[in-house]
Amino acid sequence: YPWGYDSDNGPDQWHKNYPIAKGRHQSPIEIKNSEVHYDRSLLPWFASYDPGAAKTILNNGKTCRIVFDDSFDRSVLRGGPLKGVYRLRQLHFHWGSSDDHGSEHVVNGVRYAGELHLLHWNPKYSNYLDAVRRTDGIAVLAIFLQVGKTPKPEMKRILEELNAVKTKGKEAPFPNFDPSVLFPKSRDYWTYHGSFTTPPCEECITWIVLREPIIVSSDQMAKLRSLSRNAENEPELPLVDNWRPTQPRYFRMVSASF
Repeated sequence: YPWGYDSDNGPDQWHKNYPIAKGRHQSPIEIKNSEVHYDRSLLPWFASYDPGAAKTILNNGKTCRIVFDDSFDRSVLRGGPLKGVYRLRQLHFHWGSSDDHGSEHVVNGVRYAGELHLLHWNPKYSNYLDAVRRTDGIAVLAIFLQVGKTPKPEMKRILEELNAVKTKGKEAPFPNFDPSVLFPKSRDYWTYHGSFTTPPCEECITWIVLREPIIVSSDQMAKLRSLSRNAENEPELPLVDNWRPTQPRYFRMVSASF
């Protein structure tokens, strides 16, 4: 079923074709200090990424995505709330139509300009599609983008490549990239059990949401907004506001490592 972010096919409509979108473990959520539980047993997390695993960058009309080779444990996330290692499969961004919104998770009422998701899957399952069907199948590391005075130099490589994937369906080689250059200094995180923030919205994700955002410039955010969600020969539609509003937390525990 075609879905998107417009009023006729956007988040309010997804549940009609994807009923789990009304489930009780949906993402994103608002993280409120008053509802967070400090868990002293939470471990630090570690990522060891092989730059040689980076393959391509693409515009799928919904986001800009970088795809990695996940055929073996080349680039992995471990520790934190996770049992075992999780393989990096792709990273992508969510952003708004202006700098005052765009992130999916909200922290104490604050919505950031954007959010980066690094998606990993649990190789104890036979493949990615199998992992998506399991409650512990996927781990997503989420990093907020906050607009400040200085551009983030490590974002430059990605943003320079956007001209090659300006329209939907475009894909370009993107070799030799280590996404850990995008991490903030602090490793503090919140974690909870949730879902994909795009259809089918499967509830299989251990979220690791980093407390410290990375600082990007307004120009860098504008570069993301220069992408189009139309194919090359169609009328131009800017790719903006590709974020899902927060979902009810229900009875879920949100734990903090700090």
